[in-house]
Amino acid sequence: MTIAYWCVLALVFFPPVLGAMAKSGGFDNHTPREALAAATGWRKRADWAQQNALENFAPFAAAVIIGHLAGLAQGTLDQLALAFVALRVLHAVFYIANQATLRSLSYVGGLACIIAIFVMAA
Repeated sequence: MTIAYWCVLALVFFPPVLGAMAKSGGFDNHTPREALAAATGWRKRADWAQQNALENFAPFAAAVIIGHLAGLAQGTLDQLALAFVALRVLHAVFYIANQATLRSLSYVGGLACIIAIFVMAA
């Protein structure tokens, strides 16, 4: 399995980690959505980071698969995938820490990685 595929696998587990952070400190499994709706501060931002991670997983996974199918140079694909993972982790950290500008920059950087894979695979 390539490094890029390992990156996809790693990001499968990222939203649940963020979700666990959002639910720490009090959670009722009978009404999980209500608990998250009532969250405040960093826990609320962790929930939002989880939602954003879920939204960005599919385009990244698709880009990696298409990059492989198109025969993109493996080293290039691996570097872009690793950069995407690093930027997504930073995005979550900045989101939880309420650092809006850094969060946005890391988001745009991750999006640029996805776009780069698609463009190079074309």
